[in-house]
Amino acid sequence: MTETPDIIYTKVDEAPELASASLLPIIRAFASKAGVNVETRNISLAGRVLAAFADLLPEGQKVSDDLAELGQLVKTPEANVIKLPNISASVPQLVAAIKELQGQGFALPDYPEEPATDAERDAKARYDAVKGSAVNPVLREGNSDRRAAKAVKAYAMANPHSMGTWSADSKTHVASMPGNDFFANEKSATITAAQAGGAKIVFTAADGSETVLKDGLKYIEGEVVDATFLSAKVLRAYIAQEIEAIEPGVLFSVHLKATMMKVSDPILFGHFVSVYLEDFIAKNGAKLDALGWNPNDGLGDLEARIKGDAGLEADLKAALAARPPLYMVDSGKGITNLHVPSDVIIDASMPAAIRAGGKGWGPDGEKADIKACIPDNCYAPVYDETINFFKANGALDPTTAGAVSNVGLMAQKAEEYGSHPTTFEMKADGVVRIVLASGEVLHEHAVETGDIWRSATAKKAPILDWIALGVARFKATGTAAFWLDATRAHDAELIKYVTPALAKAGVDIPIMAPREATAFTLAEQKKGKDVVTITGNVLRDYLTDLFPILELGTSAKMLSIVKLMNGGGMFETGAGGSAPKHVQQLVGENHLRWDSLGEFCALGESFKFLAETRGKAAAQVLGDAVDAATQKVLENGNSPEYKAGQNDNRTSHYWFARYWAEALAAQTEDAGLAAAFGPMAEALAADEAKIVAELMATQGSKADIGGYYNTDPAKMAAVMRPSTTLNAIIG
Repeated sequence: MTETPDIIYTKVDEAPELASASLLPIIRAFASKAGVNVETRNISLAGRVLAAFADLLPEGQKVSDDLAELGQLVKTPEANVIKLPNISASVPQLVAAIKELQGQGFALPDYPEEPATDAERDAKARYDAVKGSAVNPVLREGNSDRRAAKAVKAYAMANPHSMGTWSADSKTHVASMPGNDFFANEKSATITAAQAGGAKIVFTAADGSETVLKDGLKYIEGEVVDATFLSAKVLRAYIAQEIEAIEPGVLFSVHLKATMMKVSDPILFGHFVSVYLEDFIAKNGAKLDALGWNPNDGLGDLEARIKGDAGLEADLKAALAARPPLYMVDSGKGITNLHVPSDVIIDASMPAAIRAGGKGWGPDGEKADIKACIPDNCYAPVYDETINFFKANGALDPTTAGAVSNVGLMAQKAEEYGSHPTTFEMKADGVVRIVLASGEVLHEHAVETGDIWRSATAKKAPILDWIALGVARFKATGTAAFWLDATRAHDAELIKYVTPALAKAGVDIPIMAPREATAFTLAEQKKGKDVVTITGNVLRDYLTDLFPILELGTSAKMLSIVKLMNGGGMFETGAGGSAPKHVQQLVGENHLRWDSLGEFCALGESFKFLAETRGKAAAQVLGDAVDAATQKVLENGNSPEYKAGQNDNRTSHYWFARYWAEALAAQTEDAGLAAAFGPMAEALAADEAKIVAELMATQGSKADIGGYYNTDPAKMAAVMRPSTTLNAIIG
């Protein structure tokens, strides 16, 4: 880029992108009056796919690699990025996106699950770089400070969301592996000056032959390097045991993250599917092989492949009937927990069940207790302890609960187990080693065929920055804990950094294993105290859904401030876990219930950061007015509602724009802005009835947005900006 934009607003996917079609023109119109330019960069799944094949596409279909561009920008002091939630694609989502783009005329190859030629291997490598959590590791050059804005928390306490009832005799529980999982097998070391330099991951088979799994690694002094594996044999035995042990009336479920953990968790998911359908697969294995079905793709893909084969359909129906009932994603449509790997994401599915009193929907359309299978003991104790706490104490009361925020270690790909190519499914028995340039073996594990081996790192500078941020938030809040388990290899290495840093800072923040930290946090929160959870990357991801969903009813209303390590800022707008359902409702009923509150909060912080870093005083005025408008949207009940015919995302944007203009017209810090926005505020108020009527008129009918993954901009604008009166006032 020749000149860095004041603010970059990311183009993403699904409901957040639909909302942008309505909100972004408002933001640009307001910002331009203050001399602030707002540009977009495309980090959507479709955009990433097209960028990956830009060199092979014809001239008219080429797109720029905006993600790579942003990856460089976030390493500079000029960065000011508002990041909306994007799709972290599973293979079925990726395949669906490719099919849609091909249907739109883009000359893309199919996704080759089993590549046989050099061209197919090249295509698969390009696609694999796009799937999973491909965006976050590139952009997150800082650690996360995620919390609810004061106005959002105050509103949630005054207007509590519904909570299910917990009882002490609930049969809902978490079931994790008895051992030989990632937790039990983890090894960790902090790189010394003598060890710094190149490294590679090598697999030695039983016959002595060697394969380099990953070359060109480079470790720096102070970097924490982990390696671990999970036994496929023990995993399958555990799954079979949990299926057999399930009590009558309890739903069977698995909770993974096949999007972020893009190598390991689809494989884990596939094991659950294949063990659950063990008899069906044994009977029909040859037919299923001929159909090309992979259990990693789930029951939904199986049903599609066998459709029309009466024998296979009958066998599948009988096999499902013989097993315990499954937790459902959509009982009305027959979509089970095992249908699609990306449909049940642990950080959304577990908090939803806990909020509902430990209940999930069964295939009969009724709610029931669940057995939640979470194989890995690194994180399963958090959900297990949460369930135990609510069984003993009853549901959380949103009207009195304290606010739980998070400081998360994530900068420079810290703890990114699933988002880079150092995770492998073993093709044979043997030994995996991390070998340093000197020949020293840093870590080694004896593995068996099918085991999942993985490695991850956390660099010294991000760790120290994370600790300092945790200390700052503790001082501002008063109660905090580091969620680190001294008996886990990786955490033990982090504790070696944390302990002296706390002593140097002169603060006493407890260090607790995740189970104990969960109990501590919930107990303090129940007393009405605000608590800071200071965690690693994966727990950051999980806790910033768990606590907000219990406190606020959603995690989409959270504000995430990422203080980039080189001085820039990134402002994340909340989770997008329910975004697909929002899109379905818009297409079917022309009603978008997505709440842009997270975008409002991020926008205000972005403007204020711009004022601070570039001296643009008008940006501070814009940011303060955004805060005032957000407060009014909440106070006056202008947030989106659930059903067609009610207020939705578009009407909430009208009210936000009106309150924003009114706040700018009323302020006295900048006379020029007050004069510029006075007429707009008056027009928005005078034409209220007409604007609202125009925004509501299209609801109840179907909407055409030109695609799911790659929408049509003109069609999007027509659907999301249906008020000609509002458009004329905004400009």
